[in-house]
Amino acid sequence: MKPRARLLFPLIALSLLLAVSLLWVISVGEVPIPRGDVLGVISGHIPSSDPRSVIVLSIRLPRALAAAAAGAVLAGSGVIFQGVLLNPLAEPYTLGVATGAALGASIAITLGLPFVSVFAFIGGIAALWLVWVLGRGTRETASPTRLILAGVIVGSILGAGITLIKALAGDQVGIIVLWLLGSFSLSSWEQVAWGAASALMVLVLGLFWARDLDIMSSGADPRSLGVDDRKTSGILLLGSSLATAVVVSMSGVIGFVGLVVPHLVRIVSGPAHFRLLPLSILGGALLLLLADTAARSLGELPVGVITALIGGPIFCFLLWRER
Repeated sequence: MKPRARLLFPLIALSLLLAVSLLWVISVGEVPIPRGDVLGVISGHIPSSDPRSVIVLSIRLPRALAAAAAGAVLAGSGVIFQGVLLNPLAEPYTLGVATGAALGASIAITLGLPFVSVFAFIGGIAALWLVWVLGRGTRETASPTRLILAGVIVGSILGAGITLIKALAGDQVGIIVLWLLGSFSLSSWEQVAWGAASALMVLVLGLFWARDLDIMSSGADPRSLGVDDRKTSGILLLGSSLATAVVVSMSGVIGFVGLVVPHLVRIVSGPAHFRLLPLSILGGALLLLLADTAARSLGELPVGVITALIGGPIFCFLLWRER
């Protein structure tokens, strides 16, 4: 099969599946809404004062789009992290963004401060900066392993801080735990816009440097092939980490999406990043959209619980398959 066809067919199939799933997700809930009415609301044929419009436009549609955007960011960032760090276990949280965001949110919740998402974003960026300072090294000493170790160290320290805050949080500890496990129950159109912009940034970055990612992930010496790996890896890791920080500040920490989806898609697409990245973005959007629907249907469970229940067995299967 030609490379273009190898991308086009699964891209169209995943796009259609995502669109159909989105329509279905919006139609189900405590108040079922026929899919024809959902289309009528979205197209404007049903007035905004109608209760169906309020449910669709104010609650279900922004929540579904926010979940899809978050899944796209996490899966796309997972592709970039695994390619740059040369580690199949790398994910968007490897450089401590999630732990930093969780610490920022935990502090805000414990102190009763407003704008928890802002504190989470600041915490994520601060953790990323600290990991970058500790792990980047010089041109001679820089390596993916050094960055990963810095991420592990910073994550461990910040994780201890989160544990301490939970011990001191009193009645707020339940809220902290729920935030740490992820939720889209309070999604807004503003969050949809930020999530969509972050997903677009990951897509553009990954496609623009797709050839460089192929070279770096191949294990060959990038500089001998004309790739400035220090500059390219810095741009890709920082860009995808910023996008991840936005998502974590919106929805909390949602695991396994950025780890499992790239591995699943790689089975179909192969290792070439110009195919792997867009398909992973669509796959991540679909997975998290359906996971959030399951969480919502089961009494507003944290979506991170659902992704762990789905992603854990899948990852075990992938490990068994490649043994």
